[in-house]
Amino acid sequence: MSLSIVALITWCMAAACGLYLVAIWLIEYDKDYQSAARTRLPPLVLAAHVTCAGGGLIAWAVWFVWYTNTLVWVALLALLLAATLGSFMAIRWVGVYREYRALRRAAEQPEVSQPGAASPPTGRLSGGSTSVATLARPIAIGPPERNFPLAVVIAHGVFAVATLTMVLLIFFGVRV
Repeated sequence: MSLSIVALITWCMAAACGLYLVAIWLIEYDKDYQSAARTRLPPLVLAAHVTCAGGGLIAWAVWFVWYTNTLVWVALLALLLAATLGSFMAIRWVGVYREYRALRRAAEQPEVSQPGAASPPTGRLSGGSTSVATLARPIAIGPPERNFPLAVVIAHGVFAVATLTMVLLIFFGVRV
């Protein structure tokens, strides 16, 4: 199997994971509800990421038919831009993931009522502070990306890095 076919397969796998994440984001995104928990993934950046990755995938698939150098350039540039936007969103998502995980852990712990004992951890979710008494409510409230499964996010990133690596190798003339 040639490297270009493997790149196409990994690109399709990254796209499948990415579309799953976008579906979760779209289901959870409520513009009216954003005053309580604003998304950390700007819709314009998310749309640009999806558009660049999808456009690059289409250019890569068409390249298999015509083998034009222009399509390789288009696919590579689209992939590089998608990777840049994806890295930006991944960095912002990590904060959401950590906050949400901390809130879930705090909500699962019983309250400490001993005098002098350390108070249970409190957390913030997208700008609002929460107390231990109201932890159950903020778990339901939060940015749409709080519900991204960690395994899917990691798989999306791994497939994306593998795709970018293979496309760069092909672009620079490495044949396997």
